[in-house]
Amino acid sequence: MAELLVERFENMPPQLRVAARFVLDHPKDVALMSMREQAQQAGVSHSTMMRLARWLGLEGYEDMRSLYARALRETIAGEPARQGVGQGSDSGFSTVGVVADTLAAQISSLGEYGNAMQFIAAAKLLAAAGKLFGLGSGSAYAIASHFVRVMSFAAGPERTVTLVGEMVGQGLDALQHAKRGDVLLAVGMSPYERTTIEVARQAARQGVSVVAITDSSVSPLTRVARETIVVTSNSQSFFQSMSPAFAAVEILAALTAARLGTNAAERVKQSEEQLAAFGIYWKPPR
Repeated sequence: MAELLVERFENMPPQLRVAARFVLDHPKDVALMSMREQAQQAGVSHSTMMRLARWLGLEGYEDMRSLYARALRETIAGEPARQGVGQGSDSGFSTVGVVADTLAAQISSLGEYGNAMQFIAAAKLLAAAGKLFGLGSGSAYAIASHFVRVMSFAAGPERTVTLVGEMVGQGLDALQHAKRGDVLLAVGMSPYERTTIEVARQAARQGVSVVAITDSSVSPLTRVARETIVVTSNSQSFFQSMSPAFAAVEILAALTAARLGTNAAERVKQSEEQLAAFGIYWKPPR
C-alpha cells in the first residue's frame, strides 16, 4: 500500500496529498486510530480520508485500516514497551523510559531489510564519489556537519569532504565546481528549508548525485535524489528527533569505509595524536 501511495502521490489533488502523507508517515496511527481521529491529526476532513481510500481502489477507509492493522500485528508482535513504569512515585522515570524506548525502536528500524538496502545503495554512491559534500540547514545543519566529520575519515585522504551549510556562502563556492561523479548528501526534515531544496536541485542539474536523508518518501528531496534514506523524526516530546538521522550518517560512514577498505580507525587515531600535540585536549593535573 505504501508503494502505491508513493507512486500516485504526484498526481493526487492537494488535499489527498495531505492525507496520503499522513498515512505514509504515521502507519501505526492508521492502524490504531479512528478515521475521524486521523483526519483531525492530518488536518483534513474525514471525507478526504474516504476519498483517499477510493483513489487507491479500496471500497472504504476501513479496508485501509485493516491492511495497516494486519501489518502492525505482523511486525510488532511481542515488541517490548514500558507502560507507566514508576508513575505512582516518579512520573519523570516513566518519561525517560518512553522516550528512550522510542529512540531505540526508531534507530533499530534502520536495520530492517528495506532500510538496509537503501543504506547499501547510498554507500555505493559515496564510495565511488570524486568529491563529497554535506548539505543541511536549521536543525539538519548539525547532521550535515557530522556527516562531513565522519566521512573525512571514512572516505580516505584522496577525497575532499566539504560542508555546505546555513551560513551565507559556506561551501557554495566549492559546490559551484562540483560535477558528475561527485556526491552531495542533503539532509532535510519537515518543514523543509527552501535553501536545502534549491541547492540540492542545482547540484543535481550539474550532474552531482544527491543522496537524501529525510523524513518521508514524498519529501521534496526524494524527487532530486538518486538514493534516499527515510528516517523518522517523530518524538515523544515537543521537538523533532534528530537521533535517527545522526545514526543514519554513522551507518553510511561505516558502510563506505568498509567498501573502500579505509582504515578509518587508524586515521582517527592519527588525527587525535596530532591534536593532542597541539594541546587541544584537556589533561588532568599531575
